[in-house]
Amino acid sequence: MGRIKFNGVFLLMVLQIFLVATTTGDETCESDRKMEEQCRFHNYKTVKPLLDYFRQVRNELEQSETKEKQISELSFDLMEKYHKIVRIHETFKKEAALLNEYKNKVIKGENDLQLCQNKVDKSDFEINSQQNMILKLEEQLTDKSTNLENCQVQLKSLNSRLIEKDENIKRLSEIIKNNTEHQKTRELELEKSKSILLTHEKDIQLYRSENHKLNRTSENIREEQKNIQLKLTESETKLIDKVKENQLCQSALHKLSPTTCPPLGDYSGVHQLNVSGIGLFNVLCDSQLAGPGWIVIQQRVGGNESFNRDWATFRKGFGVPESDFFLGLEKIHRITSLQRFELYIHMVAKNGSTYNFRFDDFKIYDEDNGYELSLGKFNGTIIDNGMSYNEDMKFSTFDHDNDPYNHINCAALNANGWWYNSCIDCNLNAPYGEQLCCWFTNKYISLKEVKMLIRPNEAMKK
Repeated sequence: MGRIKFNGVFLLMVLQIFLVATTTGDETCESDRKMEEQCRFHNYKTVKPLLDYFRQVRNELEQSETKEKQISELSFDLMEKYHKIVRIHETFKKEAALLNEYKNKVIKGENDLQLCQNKVDKSDFEINSQQNMILKLEEQLTDKSTNLENCQVQLKSLNSRLIEKDENIKRLSEIIKNNTEHQKTRELELEKSKSILLTHEKDIQLYRSENHKLNRTSENIREEQKNIQLKLTESETKLIDKVKENQLCQSALHKLSPTTCPPLGDYSGVHQLNVSGIGLFNVLCDSQLAGPGWIVIQQRVGGNESFNRDWATFRKGFGVPESDFFLGLEKIHRITSLQRFELYIHMVAKNGSTYNFRFDDFKIYDEDNGYELSLGKFNGTIIDNGMSYNEDMKFSTFDHDNDPYNHINCAALNANGWWYNSCIDCNLNAPYGEQLCCWFTNKYISLKEVKMLIRPNEAMKK
């Protein structure tokens, strides 16, 4: 294209030169007509090649213009096609954007569909789990229905037993009432026997005085004296028999409904008490250590029982009478609420020394008051003791902290339940070993044996 333009320009320059030459030649030929033909011939010869070349160039120019026109048309067509391509490209871009949008919507729909499928799977799993749970609950309900029927049968049996026990209690109450009346009758008879005995004693004194006066009388008087002595012996024997019979009646009455250990005789061993609010339960009675009538409420003799128990266990009691045991806070409360009791503590040190002391008004309050400890006056061979320091304290266990410290649980620290005013002093429920101890006045004693016993204060007067 550039070459064609260059050739066109060159031809135009040559044509201008030719015209100038022709004009010049014409002027010369006019001045010399003679030379006209020569000039024309000469110009023709000179210009002919140029004319030929010009014709050729003009043809080429015409061809070039035709080609340029074709090229322009082709360029125009090309531009139209380019614009069409651009429009098609823009349309394609829009369609591609729409396609991407549709693709994103499809992907989102697939994701939503997957989430829905997951939710459906989760719902199916939960439904299966709930169905399994329903089946289990139905089985448990069936078992509980069976257990309920068994419990109802047992309840009927217990009700019948309870009715029988109520009848037995009524019968025993009537027996106790009859025995009480019989005891009153015996007591009246005993009073009469005592009055008779006093009368007999006066008679004996009179007989003895008469015997003294008539000591040297005849054999008849001696025989009469023997008869009097025989009568006196018989009266004394009858009186002794009545006293024994009265004691037996009291013992029988005590066995029917005792609330403490028998206050007379040697009744050591396990006995059954009947205390209001609890009913019948076994206790260990001791008539050897400090006289009759003692109930053992706590015993440490071998370390076979752990005293690191929870509140419910201390409330109920644990252990066996043959070894270590604790009677139970509720039983001790019920017993000591009936009348005034004394407390006797017997301790044996590891070196064999024994220590005994008493308190004259022992009791513990009810559970609402934390089974608070009350001791009364101290009486013993030692001057002071750590037990008194625990008075007015509530009972503490590792799950019921009632000691006066805010950030320390003495029961958890010492691994046992006790009436804590401090974490040391006299701890008779401590783990068996070095911790089982009691403080006296500036003296620490490690113990190997401990017994806590109670009995009614009236027993001391008998």
